[in-house]
Amino acid sequence: MRGEILGVERRRYWGADEKLAIVSAVGVGGATVTQVAQRHEVTRQQIYAWRHELKRKGLWSPDAGALFLPVDAPSIPDLPAVTNPAPSVWIELRLAKGRMLRFESDIAEAALTRLIRAVDGA
Repeated sequence: MRGEILGVERRRYWGADEKLAIVSAVGVGGATVTQVAQRHEVTRQQIYAWRHELKRKGLWSPDAGALFLPVDAPSIPDLPAVTNPAPSVWIELRLAKGRMLRFESDIAEAALTRLIRAVDGA
């Protein structure tokens, strides 16, 4: 059996910008870590390691690209004032990377902000 040596195998080098682009591609359009890893021919573990490295260097945060929009419900002045407080309703908020948060409508704004940050940062 004969074999030929065609060249020296080299390790690929990924710059910080390339790593950031690959790590940031996770979740875009519903892309999973596995799909992004296959697309860029790296392992899933490599993406997790890069994410950890970029976080440590301060180049990436899970909050990057988060967009908070104000929600205003129109008031209806023609209705008589209600003496009993309106019952709270459950609200579902879908966050990045497939996370979902359910909370009651009468939750305090500060508590909701802390809750969103905790869930999104987990």
